[in-house]
Parts: sequence; structure tokens; C-alpha cells
Amino acid sequence: MKNRLITFFFCIILLLIVVPGKVFSRDYFEFVQQDTVHSFAGKVIDKDTRRPIIFATIFIANTRIGTVTNSEGDFLIKVPDILRKGDIGVTHLGYSTLIVPISSLEHEGNVLELAPAKYPIKEVVIRNEDPLELMRQAVNNINENYSGVPVMMTSFYRETIKQNRSYVAIAEAVLEAYKASYKKTTEGDRVRVFQGRKSQDVKKMDTIIFKFQGGPYTSYLLDVAKQPGELLTPEAFKFYDYTMRGIVSIHETMAYVIEFDQKDIIDFPLYSGRIYLDTENLAIVGLEFSISKKRIEQASDYLIRKKPLGLNVDVASGNYLVNYRKIDDLWYLAYVRTELKFQVKWKKKLFRSTYITTSEMAITDFDTDHIDKFKMKETAKLTDVFVDNVTDMEDPDFWGDYNIIKPEESIEAAIEKLSKKLKRRTE
Repeated sequence: MKNRLITFFFCIILLLIVVPGKVFSRDYFEFVQQDTVHSFAGKVIDKDTRRPIIFATIFIANTRIGTVTNSEGDFLIKVPDILRKGDIGVTHLGYSTLIVPISSLEHEGNVLELAPAKYPIKEVVIRNEDPLELMRQAVNNINENYSGVPVMMTSFYRETIKQNRSYVAIAEAVLEAYKASYKKTTEGDRVRVFQGRKSQDVKKMDTIIFKFQGGPYTSYLLDVAKQPGELLTPEAFKFYDYTMRGIVSIHETMAYVIEFDQKDIIDFPLYSGRIYLDTENLAIVGLEFSISKKRIEQASDYLIRKKPLGLNVDVASGNYLVNYRKIDDLWYLAYVRTELKFQVKWKKKLFRSTYITTSEMAITDFDTDHIDKFKMKETAKLTDVFVDNVTDMEDPDFWGDYNIIKPEESIEAAIEKLSKKLKRRTE
């Protein structure tokens, strides 16, 4: 039972690292085909502390179009001309939702301030203070809180690898996914690449080549409401301790905060973190978790698929973030991020290298009317190495009118640097 449980959920990261006909989301696609698209960039900050707010959701009000801020709080959103008279919304856990007219924005340099949410706790009814019972009810309510029909999703995906302080590989893609109904747990999601690009400096990676395996597909596997894995199944509940930590505001909704960590007696690596449940219907609205420190020394046995003899690989940390967005009383997957840190050392060498692998995916639009369950042969698989299947970065305007996650300054510089190296090699 233990081995089956580990394999089921660790498949999300087990295949992540290896060592040595297209339809776009129709809603947005029709807009960009028919209209000029306007870009608006800026930063989201805390109104009180003035600090950047990372991974905040940015969306065009009353549409399904959106993106997220990056790890520096910066954003870039592209608005079809037909929607320019509308509003931009910004949401983040613990803050009141901000709505601003698009007409008030400049094309660059916008600073959007989110105010910490204030709410009277006495108005929130605690149904059951037992966090484990709330978790069980949340699982039972999944069919009511998420889409009961298939949805076509458009998303932007990026994966990066850093060796010590330098980026050595970056790959990006616009993805299309057939998101299966949450009521049909046996039907899996299907994901394919609409267009993608990469840039990498293999020579700089010492004698080791790190690659993601499964890339875009694994991001959809982290939709825990659809793929409960080692977190949200009755079998998994017995492996964790749960603690109620209070109530916070998210998307103008109150959410219970439940902390969890694997029990001390569990002798294999699981997770610790926080899950956020809507106080009204117990929908899972967000999740942030890590590989538990209690057994992290064993994590490399599950995370590393292949490595050469004489190479020691230790997992220093593994962090995950999953956010959902509420639209018309249902919750939809909005953002997924994974960050894994490894310490790598050859047995006969004095120094070690640090590798940080990151993948993130933001849902930028979805369509409930035009469903295309494309063929399995077009679908990304866990065995795919995404970086090997996309073209090299050469065109700085590659993404055109498509919404993306704005890269951090260090990533932008790395893309330019790696692209120049690639160009010199091909000349």
C-alpha cells in the first residue's frame, strides 16, 4: 500500500529530472485575430509595506483572460481592443480584490496596490473545527465546486534550470489542454504544445545535463482537486497531522487555513504545507506545500530517475504552489508552480554544484463552448522531454499577442545571453 501511494503522487516529480494540428483557446484567439491587442505592464505591491506581491492573479474582469505576477511582482497582460473599456482585476491570498479601469493604465510602469483584507471574524461560521473532517467534506464537495463538463484551457508554461547562480536552460510554451470533467475521475486531461521555444547552454552544465521529463503534462497533474494523489484521498489522510490556523480572504472569499505535515512515524517522504478551503462550500481554493523536512533525505530516491555512478544527488528542498480562480460560482485551475533544489557532487571532487529547477504554468484563458478532445497521439506524455521538442529562441517578439508570465529581469537577461550564444554557434 505504501509503495502504491508514493508512486501515484510522486509521479508528478519522479519523471521531472533526467541526468546523462492546433486549436487555440477560441475566446482569446478570436479577439487577437479581429482586434489590435494592447500591452500593459507594471508591478503589484502591498499597499502598507510597499513590497512586491508575487504570484498574484491578474485578469480582465468579466472574461476568462488572465495571467500572474512573477517572482518579483511584475506583470504583463495583453488586452484585445474590444475589451479596452473594461477593467483589470488583481487578487491574492490575504488581500482585498482590486478592480481598476483599463483606461487608467499606462502601457508601462503601472503600480497596483493591494490592501490587506479586513473582515469581521465573528461573521464567519465555523462549521466544524476538526480540520480532518473539513478535509473529508472538501473532497466530497469536489463535484459541486468544479466543472462537471470538459473545458478547453489555454496556458503559458515556462521551465528553467539554474546551475549555481546562472540560468543554463529556459524553455517556454503556449499550451492547449482538454480539461476533463471533475466528475469523471477516470478521464485524464490532455495537453499539447501550441507553440514553444527554448534556449540552453549545455556546455556550461559541467558534465551533467539536467532535463525536465513530462514538463507541461506534470503541471496539470498538480491540480489536486482532479488528481488528489498523496494529499486528498481517504488513504492519504491517515499519514498526516492537521491543524486549523484560522481564516483568510482570497478572491473576495473567506477561506479556512489548514496546516498539515506527515506524521512522525511515517518512514517515507511526503509533504507539509497549507491548504485553503472556501468557508461556504469547502472548495479547495489554493494549496502551498513542500517536501516534508522529516524525510527529505530520502526524496532523491523518488525524484531522480537516472544518474551516473559516482554522483551524489541530495534534495535540498521541493516547493509547490497551486491556485484556483472563481468564475460563475465554480473554481478553475489558475496557476501551478514547482521549484526543486538539488545539491550535486562527484565522489572524488571537492566542490559541489547547486541546481534549481523551476516550472510554472498560468491559465490565460478557457472555453466551455468549443470542446476539442484531440487525439492521444497529439498529447504530451510523462516520458516527453519538452526542451527537446521546441525550437531555439531567436525572435524577441516570438509571443506576439499571447498572454505570458512576465519573466524576471534575470531570466530576460539569460534569454538574451543564451540566444546570442546560440546565434554565434549557428553562424
